[in-house]
Amino acid sequence: MKKIVFFFLLPFFVAFLTGCTNETPKEEWAIVLHGGAGSAKEMQPEVRQHYLDLLDQALETGTVLLEEGADALDVVTQVVLWLEDCPFFNAGKGAVTTLDGVHELDAAVMDGSNLQAGAVAGLRDIKNPILAARHVMEDSPHVLLIGEGASAFAAQMGLTVVENSYFSTPERLEQLIRIQEKQEEPDPKGTVGCVALDKKGNLAAATSTGGMSGKRWGRVGDVPIIGAGTYANNNTVAISGTGHGELWIRRCVAFDISALMDYKGMSVEEAAREVIFQKIDKMEGSGGGVICVDKNGNIAMEFNTGMMYRAWATAGGQRGTAIE
Repeated sequence: MKKIVFFFLLPFFVAFLTGCTNETPKEEWAIVLHGGAGSAKEMQPEVRQHYLDLLDQALETGTVLLEEGADALDVVTQVVLWLEDCPFFNAGKGAVTTLDGVHELDAAVMDGSNLQAGAVAGLRDIKNPILAARHVMEDSPHVLLIGEGASAFAAQMGLTVVENSYFSTPERLEQLIRIQEKQEEPDPKGTVGCVALDKKGNLAAATSTGGMSGKRWGRVGDVPIIGAGTYANNNTVAISGTGHGELWIRRCVAFDISALMDYKGMSVEEAAREVIFQKIDKMEGSGGGVICVDKNGNIAMEFNTGMMYRAWATAGGQRGTAIE
């Protein structure tokens, strides 16, 4: 009789224990994007709202695709493409310049399903560097191409070639003058990026930048260095960073977050906070942040600067945009 009662109650006991766990249900899809990080600054309400609207438009580009069942790799590519074409961020049109007034652009993309990656650095004449990075990944045996070789390859792939002046805006030209006249310090933290989890359970990351304002020609930051500013692995997380590139490279920021999750069992939020506040934060000139989506659709957006332009959404109904 006792055995009968035990087996009768067993399913209810198991259900009770399952209901008491702290595990959150897996999101069908999730997405986060960023438009760079920086120091807190006074911003007119209309300017702030303008940036929030831009972030929401970029987010809508991604959420529509994810809801339709698009691959994460296509989603992050299209969102970053949108941000490159928007002249208000440091990527593509509107990118910063070197100290000599030349635009040199970097980008990277990574597919978490197979660890394939592609990146370009020092592009001066390709309209959308993120597309060039995608072609490096899919149409070459390489991971990173730079300078004239990267441009020649991208043109060979049929991408749009533009004059370097295409990337200029009046605001960037004024910024260059201030830097040249030593009225403003070079800023290494402008970047755009996107990470996503799709309905198939695949993760992807994409990042693009004009680099550090007033940089030396030929300088390359963390964005095209896989594992520094860009990383995706279906077993753990997809990450895009924005910060002082030299420090991000030295700390292998993106991979470090994935490794903490993989080897130490940290949550995506715990791992991101550990790297940003316990490792990067202790380095000189350490400002920046990361956006992350893990394999279950959990989101982390950690930064140690006064602001980071960001937007996020999940299939479960989370959605937002923020700057501070």
